[in-house]
Order: sequence, then C-alpha cells, then structure tokens
Amino acid sequence: MDKLFIVLGSSLGFIAVAMGAFGAHALRSHFDKFPDLHPTYQTAVEYNFYHALALLAVAWAASKWPGGLVTWSGYLFAIGVIIFSGSLYILALTGSRWWGAITPIGGVAFLGGWVCLALGVWRGQAGPG
Repeated sequence: MDKLFIVLGSSLGFIAVAMGAFGAHALRSHFDKFPDLHPTYQTAVEYNFYHALALLAVAWAASKWPGGLVTWSGYLFAIGVIIFSGSLYILALTGSRWWGAITPIGGVAFLGGWVCLALGVWRGQAGPG
C-alpha cells in the first residue's frame, strides 16, 4: 500500500506543479479578464500540493502501520484532491460557480483523511478495514 501512496502522491505533486505553472503562464490573460477567479485557482493548486505531500506521509505511515485507518487516510486524501481541487480548477477555468457546491465534499474527505491518519498512527495498529 505504501507504494501506491508514493505513486499517487508523486503524481498529484506533478499535477500541482503543472497546474501552478499553467495558471501562472498560459492562463494569465484569462485571469486578467476574470481576476476574482485567480484566488480560487491558487487555492486549488495549494490544496492539491499539500495533499500530494500528505500522501507521501501516508506512504511512510503505511509502511509502519499497514491497513485500516492509515490506508483510509490515503484514499480520502486522493479523493479530496480530485473533488476539492478538481472542482475549484473547473470553476476557475469555466466560471461555472455551481462547481463550488461540490468543493466542500472534497474538504470533508480531507478532514476525514487527517482524522484517520492521526487515529491510525495513534493506535499504532491497522484498525478496521
């Protein structure tokens, strides 16, 4: 499982850097026209990157406490990036504000991931699942 989370974390880290560069260069004229969307895009990049790094921490934790809550934390972080950052990327690129209604689902996944990671490591055991 630790290998999976290293691959996911590395891949999401790559995407975060690529999206950050894309936003800073290729989307400059887009954000000149819609400056209120730029902070939304930046938030998507930041949370994408934070949780890519979190997945690397999960990979380490999974090597010590495999299965259960630690594994769930990795899945929740990955789901969180897809839903939270993904919805914000789409919102910032299209201006379709209804995507913002989906974003909190990703935020809840992030929160669940942090709780599962903390509890899984605290217990020092695999836990349920």
